[in-house]
Amino acid sequence: MRPWLDHTVLVTGGTGLLGGWLVQRLRSLGAPVVCLLRDTVPDAMLHEPGPGPLPVLVQGDLTDTALLERVLGEREIRTVFHLGAQTLVGVARRNPVSTWESNIRGTWAVLEACRRSPSVQAIVVASSDKAYGDAEGAAYTEDMDLRPVAPYDVSKACADLIARSYAATWDSPVALTRCGNFYGGGDRNWSRLVPGTIRSVLRGHRPVIRSDGSPVRDFLYVEDAVAGYLALAERLRTDPGIRGRAYNLSHEHPVTVRDVVELILAVADSELEPLVLGEAHDELPFQALDTTRARTELGWTPAVDLAEGMTRTLEWYARHLA
Repeated sequence: MRPWLDHTVLVTGGTGLLGGWLVQRLRSLGAPVVCLLRDTVPDAMLHEPGPGPLPVLVQGDLTDTALLERVLGEREIRTVFHLGAQTLVGVARRNPVSTWESNIRGTWAVLEACRRSPSVQAIVVASSDKAYGDAEGAAYTEDMDLRPVAPYDVSKACADLIARSYAATWDSPVALTRCGNFYGGGDRNWSRLVPGTIRSVLRGHRPVIRSDGSPVRDFLYVEDAVAGYLALAERLRTDPGIRGRAYNLSHEHPVTVRDVVELILAVADSELEPLVLGEAHDELPFQALDTTRARTELGWTPAVDLAEGMTRTLEWYARHLA
């Protein structure tokens, strides 16, 4: 069976880390891909050479419902991966309104356009582990209440609730992912821990840890994340019973920020010492995900552990930053 051959897909957020790898994988599976892009990002993973048909690029904004309806109708889109969002926590603090416009209004615009389109069979909406808020040291499970307070976290929780509302009220074929921190080649948001640390190390600079290094986080290699998204979309197309459900995706091996930096230094065979600023005082001390539902209902299991994933990631940046 080739479930993606000639199956037309819309990806929002295609210039991001996950979006770029997802587009590449869909192309390799024979799926015609349409990407809605707000900004042109010439060095995005989206534009890397690869097998399969080149994606159709549509310039526009997530909040433009008329444009979304035109694309869904004219391109006869059958599956939608809604990844488009403002994803940087610091930006959300400095400019919350633009973050809420993109992440909340953008989500209802996509879902409303899909509701009006008879061809759409599945919609996967990217929520986040940040939507849970503080679980006071417990691993997140999908049936926990969402209790965020920070601007970015609230935006993802709102998008999460809106998606579930569309499933419950109009039986929209939508499900959600709540994931840990993605990492892999192609992420050029240098303020993030993994790409920022790798770039510093490759250039001989001390990597910077903005916190004290103690916060614990889940990490997931990007190709494992892509496999989870595809598995969820395929299940959505055949099982209406999972509409409105959320699925956690992570490797289930949470580590401290300091451990991640030390691993990158070890993989790079570097003797540099991290510069620990201790300035990020409002971060949650512990975030981890229980992925039992995804493993049992979707048959998804991550294949790449943190050491192997970081080795692949470092090799990608060594090639592309040379």
